Amino acid sequence: MTALKANEVDGFIARPDPARPIVLIFGPDAGAVSERVEVLIRASVDDPNDPFAMTRMEGDDLAADPAKLADVALTVPLFGGRRAVHVRASARSITAAVEPLLDLDLTDCRIIIEAGDLKRNAPLRALVERAKTAVALPCYADDERSLARLIDTEMKAAGLTITSDARAALIPLLGGDRRASRGEIAKLATYAQGKQRVEIDDVMAVIADASALALDAIVDAAFAGKPKDLETQFARALSGGTSPGTIVFAALRHAANLHKAKLEGGGNASAELRAMRAHFKRENDIAAALRAWSAPRLAGVIETLGTLQLQSRAQAALAATLTHRTLLQFAMQARGR
Repeated sequence: MTALKANEVDGFIARPDPARPIVLIFGPDAGAVSERVEVLIRASVDDPNDPFAMTRMEGDDLAADPAKLADVALTVPLFGGRRAVHVRASARSITAAVEPLLDLDLTDCRIIIEAGDLKRNAPLRALVERAKTAVALPCYADDERSLARLIDTEMKAAGLTITSDARAALIPLLGGDRRASRGEIAKLATYAQGKQRVEIDDVMAVIADASALALDAIVDAAFAGKPKDLETQFARALSGGTSPGTIVFAALRHAANLHKAKLEGGGNASAELRAMRAHFKRENDIAAALRAWSAPRLAGVIETLGTLQLQSRAQAALAATLTHRTLLQFAMQARGR
């Protein structure tokens, strides 16, 4: 059985095993899949742009003509050297193209198969996992530990360090796509250029710049009990490029501020509103939220949003749906009070 665990994948990518020249890279994290494919290609050939060394093939073509993959893999290059074949799998089965390669001597050629999220019983995955000359590399959504390592690595590459509270604030904003996460970290690093250390204020500034008003409108609608406004503002924010993770973070911060105000105000509505230090344009919605939510209920909301952050990272494709459903439930609960 040659299926690696998720925590063994990067080790194989860094030091590919020549005895296993057929590599299947798959999983729900499309960003991590494509990144690792690119790294493995660079490790397999001297020049990925050299057409004599690097061949790229589509799964649909191989499904129609399975023998084509073996023909390409066994072709002897005119000038010698290492070779690689990158196959982008599709919905059509390519097991008939891959299976004949398992018993061939592919010492000078690596076959790299890029695929999406394959179930354990998927024919291609099962074929590769059973073979001694092949290996399957799963790419799942990063957990908090992996995201923390990614943040530290990217910050170090940018000549920066990051405080622990800034890292903790950034992690929930990163989703289940490695490439997208790297882009968000790069955005923060660019913002912090000229400094030695990234602080939590930098994280807040980056996520709150262009989308601040949209985020305020979403959380106010959710906690003040305005489901129709929530529908409108949520859709507008998504179409404008605001990530579900950013919306969840804003909701969590707002819930925490409401909870703190309830405790500090001691049941006095005016004192609670003063504790929120709200802009006058938001006072009516925040006052409505303070009336609708008690401190114990807000503690439960904070716990729910924390769980939502984990679910959104684990199921990146469903993050927007999960976030929308949760905030809509809050709005309906607040309206019903």
